[in-house]
Amino acid sequence: MSSDAPKAVVLVSGGLDSATTLAMAADAGFELYALSFDYGQRHRHELEAAKKVCQAFDAQHFVTFPLDLRVFGGSALTADIEVPKDRSDDDLEAGIPITYVPARNTVFLSLALAWAETLNAFDLFIGVNAVDYSGYPDCRPEFIESFENMANLATKSGVEHSGTWKIHTPLISLTKAEIIKKGMELGVDYGLTHSCYDPLPDGTPCGHCDSCQLRAKGFAEAGFDDPALKK
Repeated sequence: MSSDAPKAVVLVSGGLDSATTLAMAADAGFELYALSFDYGQRHRHELEAAKKVCQAFDAQHFVTFPLDLRVFGGSALTADIEVPKDRSDDDLEAGIPITYVPARNTVFLSLALAWAETLNAFDLFIGVNAVDYSGYPDCRPEFIESFENMANLATKSGVEHSGTWKIHTPLISLTKAEIIKKGMELGVDYGLTHSCYDPLPDGTPCGHCDSCQLRAKGFAEAGFDDPALKK
């Protein structure tokens, strides 16, 4: 990567969407500063996946930020609450599920913004999606637009007009199948990724949670086998 390349902070969870987002940021010519969060999630296997994805795309700067949201709980991902399984399409489209982690993307983007400001990196990438997603309010375009406005109001860089913050959401209007096809074009090895909300102790996906269902549907509609299931 050229030293003249613009810097971007990319949120990388280790899942399918964030891996594709990282690939798209790399393809756009950015120097990659990847940020993951160890927030007490029950599916911590995704952190090892995030590391492998970042290595695959030669992200020279990779930070895992410790942030234990189990202190607050309130989600099946951070508290002793059962993860929903085998929900119907109607159920998936109805309301905000218990796997929603309160204000997670707001917290994550705020910390990404703080790191980016120290780097003079005015581009942030996040793999939110408003089409094939689980009903999370912080994955919607209006949230991203509001956060971007806030970033330009609430930072030294924004007030002094030394740069303009841009939150990139390249997946926001794509179906899961379209995301997978795009990732395949960019050389993403989805066998490195991890999506399951409630994996077995060895990291094997449960195959029944919302995330596993959406992933399976995406690969089926894209016409590819999921390489993560061949391990």
